[in-house]
Amino acid sequence: MTTPAILDAREAGDHVPNGAMPFAVLPYETALQQNPRWALSEGSRHFDEQSALFQTLRGIAQRFDELQIPYAVVGGMALFRHGLRRFTEDIDILVTKPDLRRIHEALDGRGYLPPFAKSKNLRDTQYGVRIEFLTTGDFPGDGKPKPVSFPDPASVSFDDDGVRYIKLESLVELKLASGMTNLGRLKDLSDVLELIKTLNLSREFSDSLNPYVREKYLELWGQSRRRYVALLPSKRGRSTCQTMDDVIAMMADAANELDGCQQIPISQKEPALAHLRSSVQDWEQMKQDGIFVDPDHPAAERGIYLVTTDPEVARKHSFYAFIDEAEFWANDEPTAAPSE
Repeated sequence: MTTPAILDAREAGDHVPNGAMPFAVLPYETALQQNPRWALSEGSRHFDEQSALFQTLRGIAQRFDELQIPYAVVGGMALFRHGLRRFTEDIDILVTKPDLRRIHEALDGRGYLPPFAKSKNLRDTQYGVRIEFLTTGDFPGDGKPKPVSFPDPASVSFDDDGVRYIKLESLVELKLASGMTNLGRLKDLSDVLELIKTLNLSREFSDSLNPYVREKYLELWGQSRRRYVALLPSKRGRSTCQTMDDVIAMMADAANELDGCQQIPISQKEPALAHLRSSVQDWEQMKQDGIFVDPDHPAAERGIYLVTTDPEVARKHSFYAFIDEAEFWANDEPTAAPSE
């Protein structure tokens, strides 16, 4: 049965490249390329999890369950499930070598066909989607032996809505090993970087990874740290405050100075003192939470430039209006609580 998507592409004048398939199955990626209008609508369906890719994935997952074959979805569809939502053109699945033979014996010619003779991969004949297989014991990246290899899917997969996906730790581990050993797979390192940013993965996440890839993970983790900033206008702070301790000392000095001033009525002095002492406590807490002063940023000419790389800390201290530094416009008059 030809899907409406493939039919639309054929009506636009598409054809099957010579020798691409033993039967007239239009490859999904060809349909996307040759019918841009349909490709756009297919992209929208993908983010609703209703695209041909998701239909194919659910279909073959059901067949694997019927055959009692352990598997784990990897690649772009696994990234999607873990929260890095983007479009892809094929499905990657991890299986054991014996089970790959069983898959071909059971499915070849029964809704699936290899893209060419002796290919280990399959193509869904209803949707034209390519299904690529990775096998346990092989090595990612350059294919050469290394401490990280493709694991047994039964030990690294989890179920989500009837489909089994590779666990996050194993996905990151394999992508790091791949990108580290094959210049043609640098995109795998980029994928890990985006996962770190999107999921806010911690430095400690590296403890769950094979030692072979830990250093690379930590390198990417360091590069991924977004800075959240707040600029507090302060003529006094601009000239004297280089660290959080400087700010705390400045406020403590101001409180002591106010406390010793005899010209200010007690009714006015006490609320001001309470505010200053509370501010000192707030800044001590911010220091404990890892917030620091960046005196070298150009915006520090106008006040105290506060920085944190932890989005949770930025939200915790929302009174100071931390924003993503990438969105900070130094020419703007900042909206933030004054420091004095």
